[in-house]
Amino acid sequence: MSDARVAMITGAAGGLGRVLAPVLAAEGYQLALLGSDRERCEALPDELGLDRAGTLTVVADLRDADTVHAAVSAVYGRFGRVDALAHLVGGWTGGMHIGRSPDDPFASMIDQHFWTTLNVVRELAPRMVDAGYGRIVAVSSPMAAEPDAGMGAYGVGKAAQEALLSALANEVAGTGVTVNVVRVRAIDPSGDADQPSTKEYATTAAEISAAIRYLFSPVARVVNGQRIGLHHGR
Repeated sequence: MSDARVAMITGAAGGLGRVLAPVLAAEGYQLALLGSDRERCEALPDELGLDRAGTLTVVADLRDADTVHAAVSAVYGRFGRVDALAHLVGGWTGGMHIGRSPDDPFASMIDQHFWTTLNVVRELAPRMVDAGYGRIVAVSSPMAAEPDAGMGAYGVGKAAQEALLSALANEVAGTGVTVNVVRVRAIDPSGDADQPSTKEYATTAAEISAAIRYLFSPVARVVNGQRIGLHHGR
């Protein structure tokens, strides 16, 4: 096993994961790339030009705790460590007002945002604390605090995720582990760090990756329990 740092990216086959993975690889990280779609996930190393010796792809439904346990065990079996987690699992549902909404959109968003987060950090956080170092960053939305009309289910899912991570940040304070949230309204998949998004309310994947890269770094040790807005306000 190498002494190189290891970063785990969940939702790695999405637009943000595809930009973040090469950024972290260039920083010297070995990568564990997790996704739910086998074909897309297993194609990532070749598509992104990553070193296969330093990259592990794992297909996992993060809504299932047993599957997550097996996935994290596979990562530790390969690399022996995880130094940083970028939790990028996305998905949203909207357009239906609460008074006319069935249960399904709320259950779906809780599964997608709360349960995936809980299952992953419950596996990783104790190991990071034992190691005396760790970085956990999740991408969220300002709708966790102020959801638009018709976005109640999404807002509830994101609020639950953020509450969980705020509690975890307090629990790990002073251990060498930090937990932070980056909020964006929408993600432009552009990987050009020099060009701002031309899409209304969007933040480029390159801009988000730069923030995650900083939060992963040793110099960000004093940043814990923060909700960092990378968007254009309301």
